[in-house]
Amino acid sequence: MLQPYDDKYFMRKALDEAEKAFEKGEIPVGVVVVINNQIIARGHNLTETLNDVTAHAEMQVITAAASFLGGKYLKDCRMYVSLEPCQMCAGALYWSQLSKLIFAAEDLQRGYRKTGVKLHPKTEIKSGVLAAEASNLLKRFFIERRNLN
Repeated sequence: MLQPYDDKYFMRKALDEAEKAFEKGEIPVGVVVVINNQIIARGHNLTETLNDVTAHAEMQVITAAASFLGGKYLKDCRMYVSLEPCQMCAGALYWSQLSKLIFAAEDLQRGYRKTGVKLHPKTEIKSGVLAAEASNLLKRFFIERRNLN
């Protein structure tokens, strides 16, 4: 029997955010931040909407979660991301001292692991949670985008 608040549950919430990005014409990446099984921040890519290359989903929720917590560190927090973070986001995650990163799809070209960026030494990492769903959403986005051009 599945626990109601397991990794798949929260990754589905991140995928809901990715769908919102998709609907806005943004690369469909979604994120939620959780502490004590409560979502304290959620967001999705807004780089096109805000005309800002730093408006990645992870950057949006790091700020929101820190504001919710009243401090800059995300200790005891888990972040669920539909796509492996890039080097910029991984750098921000390093400084936020996030306790656990869970991501769905790997980014073999631009993911933080490809570039050699490290997360905070105390950050636990888990990958592959609902990876097929996240990958399918990304593939659908880029197929539709190619068909529009």
